[in-house]
Amino acid sequence: MAGVPGQGRKFDVDAALDKAMYAFWEHGYEGTSVAMLTAAMQINPPSLYSAFGGKEGVFFAAVDHYNATRGDFMDRAFAEEREASELIRRLLNDAASHYTDESCPGGCLIISAAVSVTDANSHIANRLRDMRNANVVLLSQRIAADIANGLMPADSDPEDLAEFIGVVIQGMSQRARDGATQRQLELVANRSFDSLNFSKDLIG
Repeated sequence: MAGVPGQGRKFDVDAALDKAMYAFWEHGYEGTSVAMLTAAMQINPPSLYSAFGGKEGVFFAAVDHYNATRGDFMDRAFAEEREASELIRRLLNDAASHYTDESCPGGCLIISAAVSVTDANSHIANRLRDMRNANVVLLSQRIAADIANGLMPADSDPEDLAEFIGVVIQGMSQRARDGATQRQLELVANRSFDSLNFSKDLIG
């Protein structure tokens, strides 16, 4: 992204958002002050307000940046996997590896950033909730399509399965924040997938 004016010069917006992303990821929305952001992004407060409108504007720009970079594994899985069962397997295992990446604060920014948000910022938590719920709905739709096409057991419940995967992935994010290793979360991913009994001889 092109630079924008800042402190007498142009600053690289993508580089600045990368630093803001890590600040919000580590400290959460309310735990990250404007002073922390300007220090991390290496810009002054007037530049921040001019470019982003304020802390909330920086935050959602950082969320978009996260979805396009560190957090893009989920969108790529939805785009690249043709069958819902393989999509589920990939989502679980990719979450195990991405959430425990030691170069990051751990877990998922969209899951963790709004933890302990107060009522004054409930709209922040609500927007993040809607993002998470959208992925659960999309997964449910993919499962329903495969049931209709005979690729998954006819008695499967798309909403229940998608909700189960959503709960597991969000739990994996928190466990990664708490220090769970990739091996431990891969075990959770594999056991969760195996519990769904997607063996081919059950389909049809």
